[in-house]
Amino acid sequence: MTKQEIIHKLNANHKLFGDYMDNLSESDFLFCHEDKWSAGQQFDHICRSVQPLSLALLLPKWVIKLWIGKANRPSKSYDELVQKYKLKLAEGGKASGRFVPLNVELNDRDNLSAKLKRTMMSLTSRLDKYSESDMDIIILPHPLLGKLTLREMMYFTIYHVLHHQESAMKNITFR
Repeated sequence: MTKQEIIHKLNANHKLFGDYMDNLSESDFLFCHEDKWSAGQQFDHICRSVQPLSLALLLPKWVIKLWIGKANRPSKSYDELVQKYKLKLAEGGKASGRFVPLNVELNDRDNLSAKLKRTMMSLTSRLDKYSESDMDIIILPHPLLGKLTLREMMYFTIYHVLHHQESAMKNITFR
């Protein structure tokens, strides 16, 4: 995908997710089956995941390169990146640390919705300042997948929100 296609997919998938969350009933938003996250917690997790990525793109490119380094391999394709993520999940990979959602109440939904919209606007605006070649040179750390090129991180972000929407939908089916 080109950078512009990535920006379009990021916006479309996160809007779809936000709209889904905004339209859930109170009971569906709060319901959690066994040890699964509620839809509200899925919402919180997505906000927690996108925020640091947006903040990282505030840094000058040279700082990112100096701090983390530069890619020493070509970027994986979207499908390859998704496959790697699914493999890590199958091996027991889970969110940890600051990415684990808090207990979410219905009155948190509007704040989460506004936060996701603001963060996505910032993320895509900042991403637009990077060149196509930057997308394959700059690397960022991912807590489960290791070092990813910026393009791979965006592929992950495109898929990640769909994964968590699907998880929320599956959780609700247990009601």
